[in-house]
Amino acid sequence: MKTIVITGASDGIGAAAARKLTSDGHRVVVVGRSPEKTAAVAVPINAPYHLADFADLDDVERLAAELLDNYPHIDVLANNAGGSFSNGRVETRDGHELTFQVNYLAAWYLTWLLTDRLVSSKATVINTSSVAHKLLARFDIGDLDSERRFSPSVAYGNAKLALLLHMHELQSRYGAKGLSAVAFHPGLVGTDFAATAEDSLLGRLYGAFGSRMASPEKGADTLVWLAEGTPGINYPADHYYVNRSVHRTSKTADDRNLAGELWRRTELILADRIR
Repeated sequence: MKTIVITGASDGIGAAAARKLTSDGHRVVVVGRSPEKTAAVAVPINAPYHLADFADLDDVERLAAELLDNYPHIDVLANNAGGSFSNGRVETRDGHELTFQVNYLAAWYLTWLLTDRLVSSKATVINTSSVAHKLLARFDIGDLDSERRFSPSVAYGNAKLALLLHMHELQSRYGAKGLSAVAFHPGLVGTDFAATAEDSLLGRLYGAFGSRMASPEKGADTLVWLAEGTPGINYPADHYYVNRSVHRTSKTADDRNLAGELWRRTELILADRIR
């Protein structure tokens, strides 16, 4: 039995993964933003749950403290929280563009806060990325908060690309200590997430596929497979998966020098919190 923490688990593929992993006998820790929706997933499967709004880094700190207090061993951290937001460029209370913070920055910070526990547990970190990193990203390391130019779809693609760079740098820094990092694309999944992107290119992409979109259960399949498996035995770490198979990322997402630079810039962004 593994202890598996899933963020963004109040609906969609996170909720589907939580249900499946619980039914397979694992201890799943459900993390969500909405109290009602998170409880609706966790209570029926008798899973512990925690609340956090990733648009607020104070919430991320509180969540990390709760996880450290309650779970002495964490086998898997699934950084699954995210979304695309179509109502123009919005800054969080922390001063960052909303898409960048919710999809990438908060996940980076949560992982950083849990690093010692994850390393001691020889954990697997699973980042939910997307094919959007190939189709939509216009990654600019000098404009991570999209201050010079903003598009909801590009911001989403950039954040999903950043999660792939995060995977590479995590593996580079901590792989020799026993931590493993992977990422996956769940497919185009018919969930509430698509509605938040309805005015963007991403939303039109979802609309074009219509009934061909996958169910949350299908979208969660690769996440469940990665969480239940063992890196180095069932699959190699430091790779991007689609339908349980290794897929190539974009050249930008595979740039290991860029991965290191993004890590350093993220440390600078969060310098007041991580010093």
